[in-house]
Amino acid sequence: MAMWNPWRGCHKHSEGCRYCYIHKGDLKRGIDTDKIVKTDSFYAPIAKNKSGEYKIKSGQTVYLCFSTDFLIEEADPWRAECWAMIRERSDLHFLFLTKRIERLTDCLPADWNDGYSNVTVGCTVENQDRADDRLVIFSKLPIKHKNIICQPLIGPIDLSAYLENVELVVVGGESDTNARPLDYAWVLAIREQCIARHVRFEFRQCGTHFIKDGQSYTLPTRDLCSQARKANINC
Repeated sequence: MAMWNPWRGCHKHSEGCRYCYIHKGDLKRGIDTDKIVKTDSFYAPIAKNKSGEYKIKSGQTVYLCFSTDFLIEEADPWRAECWAMIRERSDLHFLFLTKRIERLTDCLPADWNDGYSNVTVGCTVENQDRADDRLVIFSKLPIKHKNIICQPLIGPIDLSAYLENVELVVVGGESDTNARPLDYAWVLAIREQCIARHVRFEFRQCGTHFIKDGQSYTLPTRDLCSQARKANINC
């Protein structure tokens, strides 16, 4: 696994961004998250060591723009170089998530056709309104590998109409003192939708405020992922 953040900074885009961990962390460090800038890691996928070998070894999954959005408008002048590096490193698999799926068509390279085999696109949705808005678009796009990311999940979602050709659905709660609660019933409902359509499902993290069987719990941030794993409902 490798991380590649060719630029940093992002803008809050919808309801799921309210307690964004990137914005919270930047605020503590006095960084303006709304300023989008290229990073020193821009050319990381094609960087080589003194022996002339790629520093990122073949066969890895590269998590792209996990501290920003690959489709953010300010990065339009830089994205073509990123697509070129992705093409060059066909031995790596690149994964990016986006809340701006409506921009994908305008951001694709000329040779995209029905998608690059080494790219997975994850469309992030947080409630039914965002799901109905974004996934209608997502379902029609030419992408070889599609994921749906319901994180932070802040309300019940019916994904049944949008699961065709989706490889994985990820669900997780919100992490913050003021986080909106995650009801376990919402998680299980999405899991059943995935089972019915033979789509892989992963419960990635509980929410800070977690509801199960009508009982409310407040969980430490450090336990959110481990508690989700203990549920043992991934399939």
